[in-house]
Amino acid sequence: MASAEPRLEQPPLQAPRDAANRLRVHALRATSAVGSGHPTSCCSAAEIVAVLFFQAMHYRACQPAHPSNDRFVLSKGHAAPLLYAAWAEAGFLKEPELLNLCKINSDLEGHPTPRLPFVDVATGSLGQGLGAACGMAYVGKYFDRAR
Repeated sequence: MASAEPRLEQPPLQAPRDAANRLRVHALRATSAVGSGHPTSCCSAAEIVAVLFFQAMHYRACQPAHPSNDRFVLSKGHAAPLLYAAWAEAGFLKEPELLNLCKINSDLEGHPTPRLPFVDVATGSLGQGLGAACGMAYVGKYFDRAR
């Protein structure tokens, strides 16, 4: 006898799930390689970052500082390995670079800094990213006349 309940299709949800899991793996490998970091903070935000980076945001992966790109502000900066993983998945960073997290000769620090072309503001206290993002959006809309 057939079920009266409609079946939900899984394929539309599978792509972001797969992307989130890849981001988790990258972040776990990076934090394990350095023996430091906040892997659980990275894992807890993986779905959000996967959906934003690979379904919602508009950006040029090869030009992360392009003025027409959408901006991403990681308020919980201790999840930086997740941000780095997203840029590796997008094609801007090479995956092996993730294993250089927090090394003296690496630009991939424990918190994102504007020294990186895909970081607009440094993070510090949790929550400060919201104010920075609001300010960036205001400037983009009313001064830069961004789309």
